[in-house]
Amino acid sequence: MKANLIFTLFAFFLVPVFGQHTSPVYRSNLSRKISLNINRQPLQNVLNAISKQGGFNFSYTGAILQKDSIISFSAQNKTIREVLEQLFRGDVEFKESGNYIILRPTSRRFSVVPENIYTQRKLYEIEGYVYDERSGETVKEASVYEKKLLRSTLTDEKGFFKLKFKKAQEGIVLTVSKENFRDTSLQFLSAITVSAQGYVDDDSNAGPSNRVERFGFGRFLTSSRQRIQSLNIPDFIANSPFQASLMPGLSSHGMLSSQIVNKGSLNLFGGYTAGVDGVELGGIFNVTKKDVKKVQLAGMLNVVGGSVNGVQAGGLANLVLDSTDGVQAAGLANTVRGSIHGVQAAGIINASLDKLYGVQVAGIVNLAAKSVRGTQIAGMANINGGSLKGSQIAGILNYSKNMHGTQIGLVNVADTSSGVGFGLLNLVRKGYHKVSISSNEVLNTNISIKTGNAKLYTMLIGGMNVSDSKKVYSAGIGWGHDFIFNHRLSLAAELLSQFLYLGKPVNNHYLNKAQTHLQFKATKFITVFAGPSYSVYYSKAIGIAGEGYKTDIAPRYSRSFSDKVRAWIGWNAGLILM
Repeated sequence: MKANLIFTLFAFFLVPVFGQHTSPVYRSNLSRKISLNINRQPLQNVLNAISKQGGFNFSYTGAILQKDSIISFSAQNKTIREVLEQLFRGDVEFKESGNYIILRPTSRRFSVVPENIYTQRKLYEIEGYVYDERSGETVKEASVYEKKLLRSTLTDEKGFFKLKFKKAQEGIVLTVSKENFRDTSLQFLSAITVSAQGYVDDDSNAGPSNRVERFGFGRFLTSSRQRIQSLNIPDFIANSPFQASLMPGLSSHGMLSSQIVNKGSLNLFGGYTAGVDGVELGGIFNVTKKDVKKVQLAGMLNVVGGSVNGVQAGGLANLVLDSTDGVQAAGLANTVRGSIHGVQAAGIINASLDKLYGVQVAGIVNLAAKSVRGTQIAGMANINGGSLKGSQIAGILNYSKNMHGTQIGLVNVADTSSGVGFGLLNLVRKGYHKVSISSNEVLNTNISIKTGNAKLYTMLIGGMNVSDSKKVYSAGIGWGHDFIFNHRLSLAAELLSQFLYLGKPVNNHYLNKAQTHLQFKATKFITVFAGPSYSVYYSKAIGIAGEGYKTDIAPRYSRSFSDKVRAWIGWNAGLILM
């Protein structure tokens, strides 16, 4: 049984509910340094060489490549940004998105023509059109926004826009942005004052941040206009003390709500913001483009495109596309695509597609794709695709690829194990797979299967006393530990409990034993053993058996503790096949 197979089966049925693919954690590729020496190569080959050295991928349209262009140039220990600037000489704009560098032509420019400007006592309104400077055609779905006043809109099918401002100040700067165009800013002067309270430009937040819109729930809960806005102005992020929303897009910040990080956020039904650095409350759902810090609570669902540092609770589910550091609680499911430091608690399932440092508690199943440093507790199953240094406790199944801790469950499974498993069945792929054939003073034939490792192995036992007049049949379970002295000599200590059948099913007979034996490995596949045992026999009908069955289970020298309990010292000896 392989970790990848097990985790894939669970992920196939459960993870698609929350998303379609995994986006890697953002790293700066443009700052990496490379060295190239290109001699008369097509541009596409040059880009392939750059991406191979940098360990990322390019994304671009065919318009970037000139099919007849042959490139020759040299770059030694230069950043990828410097190499691209040297290669395209300002004709191409580049930005990062996850493990991609997106190339797009920058030759297209806007022409912004104000149509009407209205100035009243407490109102300033601007109307106009946005044109493609090269073709003269109007540009639809371009973002027109004022960074400090946090007002924005999209141009309509005819390139028309309208923005209104209250309590204006002397200068208003409108910025127009759209994919494949250079940003254009226009300043308007007014005789009235515009208040710019609540804005802090935060360049540290800039970068790829709209992956939440590419996933199932995130895409479903955001409008197409907001997704266009994110594509047009991905690098603009502002901070604000507070926002309130009815639904995504119907916000006190309007269309710019997905570009603003708030200290306080209240969403009556649901909302979409750039981030939370305080407290966010959602009646039904919260969608966050980037990071959540401190507290996020929703009646049903939280979806976060970045990381969570603090407390996140959802009535149904939480989905985090990066890492979590703190507490995550949900009525049904928690999914984190990065690492977890802290606690996950869910009614049905917790899933981490990276490492777990902390505790997972679930009503049915816990999943951790990579290593676990902590504890998994589940009503049904715990699955860990990496190494375990901690514990797994489950009602039915525990699985860990490399187990270095403790497993407690009905069935415990591992590829390799240096830890301890307590259960009815402990299976270690690279551990014990032994068959023991033995005899003792009660049963002359016993067969047991030993699985686990030297620290703790489980024995499934079946036995019988082969005789015409003293038949006995038994079945039971046991646990043992091997003290290994060298590659041939070891000492076993075992505890066993067996049910005995003596011909009358109405009578219960139980034989419990503590035994030890010295083991000598005679050949690669055969070990011989022998040693003493101490047996305690319990029966409500001692000395009574069916015809042809053994009545004297306890030998004559046994000690009587009551009319139902006998105890004595015995022996066992046999072979172990491995």
